[in-house]
Amino acid sequence: MLASSSRFVVSRITRATALRTFTSTSVLGEQYDVVIIGGGPGGYVAAIKAGQLGLKTACVEMRGRLGGTCLNVGCIPSKALLTSSHHFYDAKEHFKEHGITMSDLAIDISQMQASKNKTVEGLTGGIEYLLKKYGVDYYKGKGSIASTNSVAVAPIDNSAPSTLETKNIVVATGSEVTPLPPVPVDNAVGKIVDSTGALDISTIPKTMAVVGGGVIGLEMGSVWSRLGTEVTVVEYMDRLCPAMDQELTKKFQQSLKKQGIKFQLKTGVTKSVVEADGVTLTTEKQGGGDPKDTKYDIILVATGRRPYTDGLGLEKLGIQTDRIGRIQVDEHFRTAVPNIYAIGDCINGPMLAHKAEEEGIAAVEIIAGHAGHVNYDAIPGVVYTFPEVASVGKTEEELKEAGIKYKKGNFPFSANSRARANATTDGFVKVLADAETDRILGCHIMGPNAGEMIAEAVIAIEYGASSEDLARTCHAHPTLSEAFKEACMDTYDKPIHF
Repeated sequence: MLASSSRFVVSRITRATALRTFTSTSVLGEQYDVVIIGGGPGGYVAAIKAGQLGLKTACVEMRGRLGGTCLNVGCIPSKALLTSSHHFYDAKEHFKEHGITMSDLAIDISQMQASKNKTVEGLTGGIEYLLKKYGVDYYKGKGSIASTNSVAVAPIDNSAPSTLETKNIVVATGSEVTPLPPVPVDNAVGKIVDSTGALDISTIPKTMAVVGGGVIGLEMGSVWSRLGTEVTVVEYMDRLCPAMDQELTKKFQQSLKKQGIKFQLKTGVTKSVVEADGVTLTTEKQGGGDPKDTKYDIILVATGRRPYTDGLGLEKLGIQTDRIGRIQVDEHFRTAVPNIYAIGDCINGPMLAHKAEEEGIAAVEIIAGHAGHVNYDAIPGVVYTFPEVASVGKTEEELKEAGIKYKKGNFPFSANSRARANATTDGFVKVLADAETDRILGCHIMGPNAGEMIAEAVIAIEYGASSEDLARTCHAHPTLSEAFKEACMDTYDKPIHF
């Protein structure tokens, strides 16, 4: 009786009571406790956590392989290519500094791609194993919300569709590339590509334009620049990665310029023409000026991503989205329908795999009756170029805008003994702390292993540490992490080695 009247119950009783109705695991028989639509970092992590908590769980993924964009055509394959290209660049540019000489150095692109593909295949198989380990049913198909308590599945093998009855639904459908009309992507042709197409380039282009100076464009541009491509980044804003700390991105751009990457800032793209021998790109400077035509072998469009919610059936249930398609949720990830949740790239916030993972765990904990929470001030962001760039917490610009009095400390890697021994001294660590309490509010790093080092700052922010707390914490010598300690010393007093 309760199952058949669940819609009536939701419409007549309070949200708290509705939650008790939908999260009960004993009344509704063989229904799933939760069905997760999407098997990316948010979705598969949510599914595993639900299985660990004893919930009867299903995960529906339309790609046919788990891991979402991140594992299949995003974070993981791009890092594999970044690593391969960095090895080549190091051998070509820096091995001689260590007394290592070689002749006839060459890069085998097909082997580099094979190595990348092997990494991806191994990880996707591992996730499928974890779903089985924790009793999660995995459906390969496109999921849509049939009703408040059911998910329709259209199998990718075109077999008969099915419907999964469930007490709760978690939407974790991720995001897709945002199209840029003047530069239409066609990965099959391979002359104008998006981030997915850039992963499968089979020969080293002589020239490449990267449209968009954000994380994806700079990472993939770095890959091909290291291999010998002349890369030009075209960015409409006046600086790179505009959400990051301005001092950080200014020095980051200087570092990339030293590596040979060119930049056209405050520049828009108005047209592209695909030809037999490349693509002619038309650009215009902000504020006027004549259009400029430049021919490139390949154009990489990296102007951002947008939520992927096509065909979910949100409208018929009254689930709202904003102007760019993000699903509206409350602080507990609930949509307008209390037993339907949404996480990851399809809701507000940075489109980061680790942010989606944290939200997936928190949403499932809430469904299971626990207290789930995500601290958005402690979500790091990393650009995996070399040097790496990593940030967490507030930027100087954000603190100034909010009227928060702060103090800051800086420490360069050129004064760090391990960085000097490694000959990787480009970059610095910057710490921002409250002027009165000394509580760390933000940290911004450019340098070797910045993506690993930022974790210490994340922990500091999560637990409300002061800069003095970290400055008085013993760090092993010689390590790169000593630069973080010294930046904290500079924040509350004075560093020792600078």
